[in-house]
Amino acid sequence: MAWLVYPAHRVCAFSLAVALTASGCVSVAKVTNLSEESCRTSFTHQLSSILTQEGEKPEIADALAHKTVSTLTTYDLGSRPFAIAAPSGTDYRFFINHKGADCVLTLFGRRKGFMSYTNNLTYIATEILPGCTCAE
Repeated sequence: MAWLVYPAHRVCAFSLAVALTASGCVSVAKVTNLSEESCRTSFTHQLSSILTQEGEKPEIADALAHKTVSTLTTYDLGSRPFAIAAPSGTDYRFFINHKGADCVLTLFGRRKGFMSYTNNLTYIATEILPGCTCAE
């Protein structure tokens, strides 16, 4: 891993990770019924739970989750990752994954200041979204 010390090598490693992700190793989906109460409640609860596990205060996590659901309901962003900027200074990166009959909310990256952590293999956190349906 000493080769990752040089910035050019990190860029190559990151580019390779992006290329592998884009080539089909992970399928990103979007929630199709977020306007339904059962899905909206589930999504909000699971997102808030992940943010709380990551160290956000519960009231902040709830507010961020509600704002995110409102944004995703209002704007059709398609099947793509999305980011949440918390007042703590941490930015979180999520995507929705379609696994069998389940929609899964996945936290795959976070950044605070100059510290960044991304896990594209086992992910940082995942939560199934009961009551939600999704499509690629």
